[in-house]
Amino acid sequence: MQGVTTVGLDIAKSVFQVHGIDAAGQVVIRRQLKRRYVLAFFEKLPPCLVGIEACASSHHWSRELKALGHTVRLMPPAYVKPYVKRQKNDAADAEAICEAVTRANMRFVATKTPEQQSGLTLHRTRHLFIRQQTAVINVIRAHLAEFGIVAPVGRKGVEELLNVVTDASNKRVPAAARMCLAALGAQLRRLKEQILEFDRMIMAWHRSHEASRRLDVIPGVGPILATALVASVADPKAFRSGRNFSAWIGLVPKQHSSGGRDRLGNISKQGDRYLRSLFMAGALAVIRYAKIHGAKHRPWLTALLARRPIKIAAIALANKIARTVWVLMARGEHYKEPVVLAA
Repeated sequence: MQGVTTVGLDIAKSVFQVHGIDAAGQVVIRRQLKRRYVLAFFEKLPPCLVGIEACASSHHWSRELKALGHTVRLMPPAYVKPYVKRQKNDAADAEAICEAVTRANMRFVATKTPEQQSGLTLHRTRHLFIRQQTAVINVIRAHLAEFGIVAPVGRKGVEELLNVVTDASNKRVPAAARMCLAALGAQLRRLKEQILEFDRMIMAWHRSHEASRRLDVIPGVGPILATALVASVADPKAFRSGRNFSAWIGLVPKQHSSGGRDRLGNISKQGDRYLRSLFMAGALAVIRYAKIHGAKHRPWLTALLARRPIKIAAIALANKIARTVWVLMARGEHYKEPVVLAA
């Protein structure tokens, strides 16, 4: 295994594929490895460049291989796919990874720390509970609608339905259905408690991180978005500009330009869907506040709302917020209100 300079590692749950080449580009290694033998195998290799697709467990393996002295580069799977020759299999994937990691114009993903992944785990668990809460509410509404019982949209409407379920004197709901709905109501209450508990945990995580507290000052960025950004963006300097950061989130228009003629469409919706939804929620909150209290102190937003629908204005504002976030994260600066806003 002497002379290996570059390795493409196709990771999986149990069986890993290794493709290694030397300085001349000749194949030196092409073999499968069981999970338990991966670290022992790389311990015997001289320090080399290791390419891995940025997928499940990739950040863990990146940290482990870096500890052995190797240089590890994570790449988005979509950027590796063009290098796959003909049929797709583990050996072809490892070869494609090995070739892609050597490209000068390849874009890499920064390795996240265990603390950042812990923060993401908090957010993903909370988001899962919120989706489950929505599903349970929809089920309760649907079942009661079968018996002609409906309620207005919103929290009060759900409470009205749960009161109907707990009222034994209400004969519109049969006994068997009442038992099922009571179980769903108990599950809904438990989910709400868990969501509140995770809100407290995220707030504690937010207070313990200086970068998150700096981002929280930006209008439209609250503790939830601030902590999600700190946990998701391992290296903000990996983006060349605020526009690249916004494009990574998916808040820039799709292009279909040719012959010197620019054709821009809807936003690309690429990148992190969760972050994009939080940016949109923050932008809509800023617009809602401006509509209630007036937007004269925000001339750019006032002019935008005058000529564009609210949803389009919210996308533009989310893009602007994302660029501001990148500046603060990449340069370590504090948010400064524009002169008009400060006045």
